[in-house]
Amino acid sequence: MASTDLSFGSIPAFYREVYEKCSPSGGNVEREVFKSLLVKSQLSSSILSQIWELVDSKTGYLTRSGLYKGLALVAFAQQGKQPSDKLLEISESQELPVPALGDLTEVVLLAQRMHKGSNPSKLNLTYNDICNIDTIEVNLVPEKKGIFLKHVEYQVTSKRFNSIVYRRYNDFISLHELLIARFPYRLIPKLPPKKIVGADSQFLEERRRSLLRFLTLIARHPAVSKDPIVQFFFTFTGEDTQHKIREVFRRVPDEFATSELSCQAKELVPPETLTEFANSRDQIRVILSGISRLKNIADCLAIRSHGYAVDMAELGTQLSNLANEPHGASAWATGGSTIWHDMKKGFHVISKEFGLLSTRALQQAVIEESMVCERLNLLSDILIAHRVLCERHERGVSADHQRALSTMLSLKKRQMQGVIRGTDADTVEYLENKMVAQETVIANVELRNAFSLHCLHMETQLVHAHLEILATVLQSLVSVQIRGHSELTEVWKLMEPTITKCLPEKSTGSSRNGVS
Repeated sequence: MASTDLSFGSIPAFYREVYEKCSPSGGNVEREVFKSLLVKSQLSSSILSQIWELVDSKTGYLTRSGLYKGLALVAFAQQGKQPSDKLLEISESQELPVPALGDLTEVVLLAQRMHKGSNPSKLNLTYNDICNIDTIEVNLVPEKKGIFLKHVEYQVTSKRFNSIVYRRYNDFISLHELLIARFPYRLIPKLPPKKIVGADSQFLEERRRSLLRFLTLIARHPAVSKDPIVQFFFTFTGEDTQHKIREVFRRVPDEFATSELSCQAKELVPPETLTEFANSRDQIRVILSGISRLKNIADCLAIRSHGYAVDMAELGTQLSNLANEPHGASAWATGGSTIWHDMKKGFHVISKEFGLLSTRALQQAVIEESMVCERLNLLSDILIAHRVLCERHERGVSADHQRALSTMLSLKKRQMQGVIRGTDADTVEYLENKMVAQETVIANVELRNAFSLHCLHMETQLVHAHLEILATVLQSLVSVQIRGHSELTEVWKLMEPTITKCLPEKSTGSSRNGVS
């Protein structure tokens, strides 16, 4: 048994910070949390295995000393040294090295989840926890020309994987189809439609936003986000992603065939599940209806702000045109009056203020779209995904059952022929081996049905966690309107003195007395 008592070397403050993140309760560090931490070091799997052997206490957890020892070994390995207890003995009189571990958000979330409890029927995540899983960006890349047709490319950024990759719409289609097959009982959002010809800038922007929402929900899903398919999509930098991802993962079995919970699925489904399912489905249907109406209202608000911006810009343009009107004001025409001449001077100043009004209104429209409309769209997307999942469940699991049995049969044939190989074969082979180990479970359609209900229970909890979005939307709506109207009011007030100067004194007095 490896010794986990660290009685050598000075402990850096970083070690204590990592311990606090890995052990919210201040006790032992769970094995899964430490393994998640090891992956962050980006060392090879063989080196990580050696480190684990040196610190593994065979108890399912690590003490504080065991964690410190593991951190030291990781740091030494990153320096190119072979992990061993001797390294630690040599460092007895020195401060231990600090490992490079990158963003530990995922490790912290795992530690928090395990601390809250290991009940597989409780989500135990707030919306803030979900947002911390990953942050995604999707941006349009300047248009490129293909051999025959122009194609649109997207730059996809993931904070969790610290990656930037480039994807085409067809790559998203491949990802979507693979996830539907891999996770038939999970919330998989819909993709935006593919427009073959005549894709204008507005359509491309709307599709970009929709793809961002799709990836955000996938990347933050507690179960789906951990899958190798998702990691591949966010990290693969080779050519032809849409075909490569299918080639690597086309044989991967569905979640039921590999999940450790499958064999106990019946125990995870409470007796009242079917009644609760029907009630929650009706409730979410009502919520979706309300959110759809709110979404329409928010869209109208943004459209009106855009319209207001256009109107103010046009008003300024017309005043500028009047100010630059080329005809002279002869005494014959004016009878000696200077009103028009004075007003034209004011128009020059006022037209610029209307330009400022237009800019402010446009800024408000953009903020309304991002902080109100898009958040409601995200909430709408997950609610619709729940409705589709319920429909899929009601159609029954028989088709999934037959597909799993067929996959099992073809897998056995390939194993007999020895044809499991390829670049990413290790990941696929691991999943397939889990499938073989659970052959008796997979053959039980009742367990599959129970697993489907369990997943539906968890996905419903996930939807309820996302409902917090509505509160943030209302809060944003209020702050946006207050800020927007305040800024517009300031510009109008700036204009008032100039307009007053444009008017003759008598006309000014008459207008103030309500005489036109």
